[in-house]
Amino acid sequence: MKLATIKNNTRDGQLVVVNRDLTKAIKVPEISKTLQEALDDWDTIAPKLEQVYQQLQNKTALNSFDFDPTQAMAAIPRAYHWADGSAYVTHVELVRKARNAELPETFWTDPLMYMGASDAFIGANDDIKIENEEWGIDFESEVAVITDDVPAGVSVKNAQKHIKLIAIINDVSLRNLIPNELSKQFGFYQSKPWTSFAPVVVTPDELGSAWSDTKVHLPLLSALNSKIIGSPNAGIDMTFNFAQLIAHAAKTRSLMAGSIIGSGTVANQGSPNGSSCLAEVRCLEIIKEGKASTPFMSFGDRIEIEMKDKQGNSIFGKIDQVVKSYKPIC
Repeated sequence: MKLATIKNNTRDGQLVVVNRDLTKAIKVPEISKTLQEALDDWDTIAPKLEQVYQQLQNKTALNSFDFDPTQAMAAIPRAYHWADGSAYVTHVELVRKARNAELPETFWTDPLMYMGASDAFIGANDDIKIENEEWGIDFESEVAVITDDVPAGVSVKNAQKHIKLIAIINDVSLRNLIPNELSKQFGFYQSKPWTSFAPVVVTPDELGSAWSDTKVHLPLLSALNSKIIGSPNAGIDMTFNFAQLIAHAAKTRSLMAGSIIGSGTVANQGSPNGSSCLAEVRCLEIIKEGKASTPFMSFGDRIEIEMKDKQGNSIFGKIDQVVKSYKPIC
């Protein structure tokens, strides 16, 4: 099934069930008001949501309405936990190569992960508001999963059953702020503004055979100002699958329902189908030409991120954002 959260003048929005082709939706307050509420009691609530989904598919649902992705908030507008991995080690290897830094062997055996800000996420059509272009504004196209309660010390084998929903996200980075933060042996913090979600999240069964080994085996398309930057396959070269990332995150403590685990920037070895962020594009230029020529994003730039099934249908809807400036209130 497919789920979304739409605006209703509250911080957590209104949970809705969305049909497969993303044209119709229905509110389900009698089942669950928010997605977090549903995840807190998933085994009880999910079957009821599934029943509504089937009614939408069969066109027998009452009180359905046209689904407007511009009214979608992030699926979970604020979450208890957000941890982003760097599962595509080939991407990390490329970045290090561009600055003549050696990649430690442990990067291939032990996942990288950081805890991100989860007090607020933004919707697929919300502006990316940044104060200063000189901070190096970059998009990062990623896949993410949302879990139910995960026990501490969960095995990789058992971790996979805790994956309840799948999403695609734009994990915006401010590249020129990152070096100073990391040089202090801490971070990221200032270099990571709010992350955005595509309009809907889906249960793994919606992906059919494309969901295998807790990886999504489909291209993730990124276009900047209508120019395709890349469409790497998210299932190829993913060194650590989502079960492994969850087990890593839960090594020393349990994860609460509604925890979001990100894949990190989707990348393929050698970037044959382009890249999922401008930092990688620039690294390829440095390696080939000795310097980067592609600028980071500017105010007014538009970033679109989408994943389609093998028939060309949008699975999650499209992230479609414009970078805009804001003036701080002092």
